[in-house]
Amino acid sequence: MPPITHVSSPLPGPQGAALLAEWHQYEANCVGYQAPVVWDHASGCVVTDVDGNVFLDWTSGVLVANVGHCHPHLVEAVRTQAGRLLNNYESPTAERIRAAKMMVETTPPNLDRTFFLSTGSEAVEGAMRIAKRYTGNYEIISFTGGFHGRTYAAAGAGGLAGPKKQYGPIMPGVIKTLYPYCYRCPLGMSCESCSMECFDLMESLVQASSTGSLAGLIIEPYQGAAGFIFPPVGYLKRLENWVREQGIIFILDEVQSSYGRTGKMYAAEWEDLRPQLMAIGKGIGSGIPVSALMAEAEVIGALGPGEMSSTFGGNPVSSAAVIAVLEILQQENLVENAARMGDLMKSRLLEIQEKCPYLGDVRGQGLVMGLELVHDKNTKEPAPDLVRRVIDEAAQHGLLVGSVGIFGNVVRVAPPLVITEAEAHESLDIMEDVLMHL
Repeated sequence: MPPITHVSSPLPGPQGAALLAEWHQYEANCVGYQAPVVWDHASGCVVTDVDGNVFLDWTSGVLVANVGHCHPHLVEAVRTQAGRLLNNYESPTAERIRAAKMMVETTPPNLDRTFFLSTGSEAVEGAMRIAKRYTGNYEIISFTGGFHGRTYAAAGAGGLAGPKKQYGPIMPGVIKTLYPYCYRCPLGMSCESCSMECFDLMESLVQASSTGSLAGLIIEPYQGAAGFIFPPVGYLKRLENWVREQGIIFILDEVQSSYGRTGKMYAAEWEDLRPQLMAIGKGIGSGIPVSALMAEAEVIGALGPGEMSSTFGGNPVSSAAVIAVLEILQQENLVENAARMGDLMKSRLLEIQEKCPYLGDVRGQGLVMGLELVHDKNTKEPAPDLVRRVIDEAAQHGLLVGSVGIFGNVVRVAPPLVITEAEAHESLDIMEDVLMHL
């Protein structure tokens, strides 16, 4: 097959260079580092820039475009709804009601209520507010390395320095504890010798820090911004059982991990988790800003009429997008495709790891994987400088990637769930060539 990608000149091209200069003149430059590519249009896993260069996408627009860029069914649903009704505030519409019903039907069976918002941060903050109201307590347990958003309470619950640097004081009542990072175990354990000592440490830290006013615990099924860090199998279920023993609310942040990303519709399914509150975002609208807070009726019932609202949450266009995305996932078996393509891609990436002296760890599930780059596999010294080179070189060869990680040294592997075998292999060929020539 002929190659999908095509990059005709050093990046950025002439139109891209002019637009980037104008962009930096007028918009605050406080976003993360990306390849110098000015996107023009996209379809499926393929992105074309303003100079006509063609790329395969391993970012999904930061794990958003799960059903692919500009899926025709989603585009038509949004276009049709936009011509009928754009805003309704708190009033119901047929689309809003159907979207809520479909959400309840797809999430874990104990979650029988939906509340629509606009962003993942809003859903997370809503969950913490409800946990406090329901229990009458105020302490929230969260984890080092966690990312729950950039708004005040969400950043306060997060366990990364960047989102809250020099923004203090942060939300009071947050108890930070340890998230398992097996590649860099702070307890010096190996996978072979581990008995989840990190869990025992977590329990001890909470007991030592709490004033006796525990309201809830919030956790990501895997930590995205920290570097696609996955806990040991069984950790999350053990944690859920412990949370219930404490009589507090279990909040699962599935803003990034939901909608088929891990090879299951929700990452909670891997260990049959039953969170009482679950935040969903990103892939739910596949490009349209929308999020949802899923809840048990009794728990969210702690709020009375008018105690949670949203200007744009549940608006007709977002609701139409929610419906269309769920229809696409089901009709095209994209969750199953994510599992199948994820196995293929991870297998090849593990082979590349054996050959590349700088690829220290390959980890992930489905179509969410992290490639942790190090200067030396024995010392595991983080190599964020190499990640910057990978981003630029991969783009120059037709592959768009991004970086994450506590140390900024992890390459993001998260293509849209519509990726084909041909697209997977071509993108892997590019990444292998880039990594082997660092």
